[in-house]
Amino acid sequence: MADEALELEPLTPFAGRRMEQAIAAVRAAIDDGRMKPGVKYSVYQLAEGLGISRTPVRDALLRLEEVGVIKFEARQGFRILLPQPKEIAEIFAVRLALELPAVRKAAAVADPTLSDALQRQRRLMQDAAAGGDEHEFAHHDLGLHDLILDAADNARARAIVKTLRETTRLLGANTADKTRTLTDIDDEHAPIIDAIITGDPDGAEAAMRVHLVNTGKLLVAQAVLSDDSGLSVDEIWSAVIS
Repeated sequence: MADEALELEPLTPFAGRRMEQAIAAVRAAIDDGRMKPGVKYSVYQLAEGLGISRTPVRDALLRLEEVGVIKFEARQGFRILLPQPKEIAEIFAVRLALELPAVRKAAAVADPTLSDALQRQRRLMQDAAAGGDEHEFAHHDLGLHDLILDAADNARARAIVKTLRETTRLLGANTADKTRTLTDIDDEHAPIIDAIITGDPDGAEAAMRVHLVNTGKLLVAQAVLSDDSGLSVDEIWSAVIS
């Protein structure tokens, strides 16, 4: 049994996977307050509200449980969980460990093909920022980081970072239009790209570090607002990232 009623809009026809639509719908409902942390909901209730079968709903909730957004309880029940500050800091600790060496290697190569690809990708980010399209911006942001990891020729690191970014997205951790604009985020990528183009590994690493630390600390700060540990952002960050 659910603790309270749940008002959701039925999903529209979709060419892709219903599971992905259901994940997006749950995230949107959490963001706008229709689904609240700690309240018990049911799989049946969610499926009925979205107007789809229980199978893609269960699949969506399993994905969300894997990254800590929800917790299943007995008899098809689940509760929304809030992202933990330490969990977000841990994600960025791994990203720093993987992306700093990668950007150094990409800058050392100074490949004109990579430089052109990075500049094209940033133009796509700028277009999305100008149009206020957060989803499209995030897609191109991911693409830019992926180009750098690909240039470093470490397929495992590339796959891990993709997974970590997906985890962050599913957790609902996002700084766009909360603590900084899309244009602010785009601007942080400029010195990274410039350093790669000019073949400056030290500059590329420093710029990437600034970008990742800034993003990570802002996300931890958001999570701290609903955390009762009493720890500050810097205390959480320094306990995870030396």
